[in-house]
Amino acid sequence: MDLYCLGDLVDYGASPNEVVETVRREAKAVVMGNHDLATVTGDTSLFNARAAMSSKWTAKTLTSPNREYLAKLPRDWKSTVSTTPTYFAHGSPDDQMWEYVDPSTHHYLFGHYLQKLGVELIGLGHTHIPYVWRERAGVVFNPGSVGQPRDGDWRASWALLSVEGSTVGVEIQRVEYDVDTAASRIREAGLPESHAERLSAGI
Repeated sequence: MDLYCLGDLVDYGASPNEVVETVRREAKAVVMGNHDLATVTGDTSLFNARAAMSSKWTAKTLTSPNREYLAKLPRDWKSTVSTTPTYFAHGSPDDQMWEYVDPSTHHYLFGHYLQKLGVELIGLGHTHIPYVWRERAGVVFNPGSVGQPRDGDWRASWALLSVEGSTVGVEIQRVEYDVDTAASRIREAGLPESHAERLSAGI
C-alpha cells in the first residue's frame, strides 16, 4: 500500500523527529504544510502565540537531516495514483500553504480545480476536517488529520484511496490511538497545555 502525506508533519506534538523519520521512510509522496514551512524558515508571523511557541520548540528539537528534509518538500505534487491523474497540496491549488478549503465555502470551485489541473483526484489538507466531494468530473477530498483531528472526533483520521478501472474510491477511516501518552509527552516537553487538552476532544 502506498502512503501519501498532505503536509504538516510537525508542530503541536512532542515527537517531531519520530514523525518525520517515519514519513521519510514510508511515504511515496509528501507535500509541505504551513507548519513545516514555519519550522524551517522561522517565520511564525501568521501564527497565534501558542502555535508560534510550538513551532520554535520544534525547530530547536529537529535534527539537521530532518529539518533539511522538510525544507526540500515540494508545495504540491501532481502525478498519478494507480492510473488516476492526481493533485495533492496542503492548502489549495491557488494557495498551497494557507487557504482553508471546505465544501461549504469552496464546492463551486472544485470542478474548476479539476478541470484547471487536468486531474480526476485532488487531495487537500490544512483544515484538519475530513470530507469527500464527488462529481462526474472527479473527486476532491481531505483526509482530516492523524495527529490533530478537529471535527470533534478524537480518533486519528486518514483516507483510504482505491482505484478500480476508472472508478476512484475515497473512504475516510478513523483509528484509536494512545491519546494519554501523546498528551503526556506534550506536557513533559513544556508545550502549551491546550495542545494536550485538545487531543481528547478532537478540536
